[in-house]
Amino acid sequence: MPIKSYKITITGLVQGVGFRPFVYVLANTFNLKGTVSNNENGVIICVSGIASNIHSFYKGLVQNPPKLSKIKTHQLTEISHTEFEDFSIVPSQKTGKLNLSLTSDFAICEDCKIEILDITNKRYHYPFTTCVNCGPRWAITNTFPFERKHTTMDAFHMCDACKNEYTDPNNRRFHSQTNSCGTCGIQMSLCDTDGKEQAIDNSQIFTTIAKLIREGQIIAIKNTAGYLLCCDARNGTAVKTLRQRKNRPQKPFAILYPSLNLLKDHMTISVEHAEALTSLESPIVIIPKENYSGPLALEEITPNLNQLGVMLPYTPLLLLLADQLECPIVATSGNIHNSPIISSSELALKALKSVADYFLNHNLSISNPQDDSVIKFSKKYRHKVLFRRSRGYAPNYFGTFKADEKILAMGAHLKSAVAFLPNDYVYISQYLGNLNHADVYNRLTETVSKFITLFEEKPSVILVDAHPTYHSTQYGKELAQNLEVPSIQIQHHKAHLASVLGEHHLFDKETPILGVIWDGTGYGDDGHIWGGEFFEYNSHEIHRISHFEYFDWLAGDKMSKEPRLSLLALATDDLMDEVLPKFTNEEVAVYQTIKKQNRLKTSSVGRLFDAVASLLDICNLNTYEGEAAIILENQIHNYDMAHSTLYASILDNGMIPSKDILRKIYFDFKKGVNMESIIVNFLYTLANIIFQMADRQNIRSIVLSGGVFQNTVLIDMLKEMAKLDYKLYFNRNLSPNDENIAFGQMMYYLNIKTAK
Repeated sequence: MPIKSYKITITGLVQGVGFRPFVYVLANTFNLKGTVSNNENGVIICVSGIASNIHSFYKGLVQNPPKLSKIKTHQLTEISHTEFEDFSIVPSQKTGKLNLSLTSDFAICEDCKIEILDITNKRYHYPFTTCVNCGPRWAITNTFPFERKHTTMDAFHMCDACKNEYTDPNNRRFHSQTNSCGTCGIQMSLCDTDGKEQAIDNSQIFTTIAKLIREGQIIAIKNTAGYLLCCDARNGTAVKTLRQRKNRPQKPFAILYPSLNLLKDHMTISVEHAEALTSLESPIVIIPKENYSGPLALEEITPNLNQLGVMLPYTPLLLLLADQLECPIVATSGNIHNSPIISSSELALKALKSVADYFLNHNLSISNPQDDSVIKFSKKYRHKVLFRRSRGYAPNYFGTFKADEKILAMGAHLKSAVAFLPNDYVYISQYLGNLNHADVYNRLTETVSKFITLFEEKPSVILVDAHPTYHSTQYGKELAQNLEVPSIQIQHHKAHLASVLGEHHLFDKETPILGVIWDGTGYGDDGHIWGGEFFEYNSHEIHRISHFEYFDWLAGDKMSKEPRLSLLALATDDLMDEVLPKFTNEEVAVYQTIKKQNRLKTSSVGRLFDAVASLLDICNLNTYEGEAAIILENQIHNYDMAHSTLYASILDNGMIPSKDILRKIYFDFKKGVNMESIIVNFLYTLANIIFQMADRQNIRSIVLSGGVFQNTVLIDMLKEMAKLDYKLYFNRNLSPNDENIAFGQMMYYLNIKTAK
């Protein structure tokens, strides 16, 4: 049979996932000769052999690729005959700018778990064991294509044993770019708060740390994406100490459980919880704790809440620590309250000196620090909500978005993330944080600079929020001026709406869509603070059709930190007996004066939640963002909408009566109606109003976004009410909170007629 030659190109998530080794083995199975390499677009294969074998090889390649890969496009093209001696993996040849999916970090695989706990294995207790199927990727990436020399692993030179694995086609570390072992790899050290290294052999380091944790000490542990602050989750005193030192009085801590089996012994978890906990992303999963029977110091870990944020060991380092402890530990981001996660040993020692008692360091540099991602499932319909999109998810966004321009979107302010479209892919950064803090702002500018450098592309347009004082807006405008490119402002809530339209590819939908965007704050087109908005999307146009009635916006950003101010702003005269005791006489005088002179109004549903929480004496002062709303939702253990009360309906003018809703809640509260019932009625009212609005507009497709839609009880109610009569669309690969704004800005710019 005649020998022919072909070129095969594969794009998508095909680097850092064992694709080239897979190709090598498959090619040899079909007796083919040629080469495979990474390039700036993905994977390129040149192959010679019997044509039927090549076609079978190609079919196997695209139909059953490596489990970590995601093929976007593939193409087989016949080329002039080329002679090859064998089939080989050749060094990457980058001849142009990057145009490929980047690779997120992967949780430790089952094979590596077995190896590090096997005393006969050469990687026994080596805390940086990886293979082609697992390990850090984005965290250690300097540039692409994904080769060792482009990562921080380049500082470590493989020993002969590791090189043998790396070059052995039958070994799962064949061409594993993160390959290392205890002989040639990353080294750990334990030091005290003065930076003095403890004289401990590496073989004893986890035994020592486990002992210190059991004794009540707080350890700052450098993981592969950044530092974690850890202490014994059973020790209430240790947890309280961590709270005091970290200045985190109420916000719940995440818990690292040593194993899924132990977690199941202590609480009931669903199939969805288990799958998420053991997934490649291995996020923190928020789980109801009503039936918890384990040893955790629950009140200290998650005060006032009926839920627990849990994760499993997702790196070898965490697995080895868990194996020594055999008990759950607190594992919270290694930072000072509201600062970004720390990744350098020098900075950790400086910033966390007054927080941690000891530091577990290692000498692997982290290029892209990332917090742990957080997800939650609704109780009834198991609807998945992404609360924080970071490790395991960033920086990829899977979808096809073509543009003639290189677009940089700067996102919002409180839940900062940036998005870049320099080629055929959209890249969305990991969660960055609150830009009020200088460290977070610096992380934002570093991330933007990294994207521009990595893709060797200068943005041709920069998109910013319409809020003039957002630091992301100011930086975006400044950067646009420096680069001599235009900056375009996009209204916050329209960006929320566009994010869902983009996720579900709804821009070309022929029938109208109702957009329901509820959150805490966003600068409106009329100069007021929006947050309870209804839009109609149709034919690439967005129009605001209704909103919650305006009420006073008091004391600027202070309002979001003090739910009692929202109550004061919304309260009518007949509620004042309940409101005034929450303030001193001096405060009352000041705020009443401000209220009389105030011209700035808001429609914020987020602030309505705050007002309800304050009225019910659940929360008057937030110690962390969204605390009042979170505690409010956590009062609900069960609900029955058949017995729920509607507190208000849409007014004749199409507006939503915010103050009337609060008054009805007040009357029930004074009558002694059960608090859980009141909150259920409140959420039922909000859900019902959405469908009232849909019916009023004769629309059956509803898009919902904004931080309010992190409330999973509200989501379940909406799904129950919608049944088959309405189609609901939520953010699915992005958080409903402001982390989706950057993506939404981009989708708005590309698809809405008034954008340019």
